[in-house]
Amino acid sequence: MKSFFKPVLLAGLLATVGFAAFSQAPGAGMMGAGGPMHEGMDHQRMGKMDPAKMQVRIDKRNAALKAQLKLTAAQEGAWTTYTAAMKPPAGLMATRPDFAELAKLPTPERIDKMKALHTQHMNDMNAAMATRGEATKAFYATLTPEQQKVFDANAMRQQGRHGWHHGPRGGNGPAKPAQ
Repeated sequence: MKSFFKPVLLAGLLATVGFAAFSQAPGAGMMGAGGPMHEGMDHQRMGKMDPAKMQVRIDKRNAALKAQLKLTAAQEGAWTTYTAAMKPPAGLMATRPDFAELAKLPTPERIDKMKALHTQHMNDMNAAMATRGEATKAFYATLTPEQQKVFDANAMRQQGRHGWHHGPRGGNGPAKPAQ
């Protein structure tokens, strides 16, 4: 019985010492200035697109939708208002925490600062979402039933592309029959 507990105790002790050493290493945290999570980050690979390229894609997609909808002259104003509201707010994604300043704060203050920044960011995101939702509803109300069907089909394709895993595909390809 004694031979069983000795290796288990030794493994637990080594794991504890290793964890303590890792947590005390300078720059080991994700938020540490110059920590491993920030060194050599390639924002292109991290999902960040060049804003100019992104705008070209949005304009192309909007032009295709507009052509599919076959808007009348009376609907042009609503279309312009809708597309303007759909543009991302200028400062929403540009504001990032200053990690060098955060690293200077004691941990409790850094936690409070990050929590406040997160709350503000979420409030801004919710406000932008509300604005977009109202603009979409107002534009949708100007469409004919046929145009609404085209708009609905396009909106479902866009939502599926951006991670909304509802509907038959669920983000994992075609629906599979139950077995």
